[in-house]
Amino acid sequence: MFSITLSSIPSIIRAKRCFQHSNPVHVAAAAALATATPAIMNKRLISAFVQNDRYIIVREEDADADADENENLNGNAMKFPGVWLRDNCRCPQCFHQSSQSRRIDWDKFDIKVKVQDISADKLEKSITVKWSDQHSSTYDLKWLRERDFNARSRNKYLTEFYRPKPVHWRKTDFNNVTNVFKFDDVINNDNDLQKWLESLAVYGVAIIEDSPLENDVVRRLADRVGFIRKTTYGEEFIVQSKPGAKNYAYLSDKLPLHTDLPYYEYKPSVNILHCVVQSLSKGGSNTLVDAFYVADQMKSKYPDEFKVLTETIVDWNDIGIEDGKPFHNIWRSPVICLDKEGNYARINHSIPQRDSHFSVDLDTVIPWYEAYSKFVQLAQTEAAEFKTKPGDILTFNNIRLLHGRTAYDDTDENVRYIVGAYMDWDIIYSKLRILKSKRETF
Repeated sequence: MFSITLSSIPSIIRAKRCFQHSNPVHVAAAAALATATPAIMNKRLISAFVQNDRYIIVREEDADADADENENLNGNAMKFPGVWLRDNCRCPQCFHQSSQSRRIDWDKFDIKVKVQDISADKLEKSITVKWSDQHSSTYDLKWLRERDFNARSRNKYLTEFYRPKPVHWRKTDFNNVTNVFKFDDVINNDNDLQKWLESLAVYGVAIIEDSPLENDVVRRLADRVGFIRKTTYGEEFIVQSKPGAKNYAYLSDKLPLHTDLPYYEYKPSVNILHCVVQSLSKGGSNTLVDAFYVADQMKSKYPDEFKVLTETIVDWNDIGIEDGKPFHNIWRSPVICLDKEGNYARINHSIPQRDSHFSVDLDTVIPWYEAYSKFVQLAQTEAAEFKTKPGDILTFNNIRLLHGRTAYDDTDENVRYIVGAYMDWDIIYSKLRILKSKRETF
């Protein structure tokens, strides 16, 4: 192991390693200067060294601190695999700046690359590494901090920048977690736009009120973020009672709790439902459930049934004609989908769109029905009911929340007219990161 300690003077002290020998070679001048510089430098010392031929350790020390304080600081030293640093060289030969893309030639990349020389510069706040492949790389200290492999840094990046961590809620929490925003504020103010998108990401639901009673409102809102996700039913769609309806939602009957389009492999992520005209009857209320919370309850109270719902693949389908174009959509997926880390990735639930084909082993069917029944009952118990008014835009996570509607009377004098559209999380998260990057660094 070898190390270097640098002062604020413009000199860069290098500590070299001789790769012909098993032990590191230290530069005597480096040690001498390291001893002398604290009296003349200002605040921070930077040190870097190689560990076990595979890792580079970068430390910052306070020149005015005592040994114990610096020992605590060194406990947070950054540790990077050498191969990762070489792979992420930021020089023009290895990295294309304008496209922010790696351009290193991996056909010739040596994963066993070694450090031959390492130096640090306090003035530039950077370290420079010379590699055994004859390449030289410089890494900004701030850039390294943002990519530190320690658990705290990784968690901060994953939950605050990559994707905000969801907070699951039950029926009694609904009014507290459902944030309300003004349409003009979201359209014209980036801060309000960010807060709306963060609410969607964390709680899965938010309401925007005081919007114009016009058919292009959902498009204007989607365009503010990115663009509309087109489906079999077009870009914008109208939810109202229709004779000869081709979709269950276009009836005035009770619409049971469900997720939209479970028969899509890449299911639309977020629903935007703009209330233009609301039914004056007692019915027509929205119902919403956090299905992630329901899954939590299943896992806690009925672990065996929870396992069944995460493992049994269900056939979902949709058959019909829209604008003269016939369609037959099928996707096979469990009710509760988990990612590789065991987190909820997606909920699928729609009684009308569950296919009569059930392509599983015979002895799986009855246990699945028993588990599914418990899921449906818990969801119904946790359903929050409310009624949007004209000008309200209900936005919610279609990957996570179940939604429905109570039955209502539909007559010429009593109608309900909702304009809907979808957006995808990829586009929403992208916009959210852009907004955060304007004022935060990770």
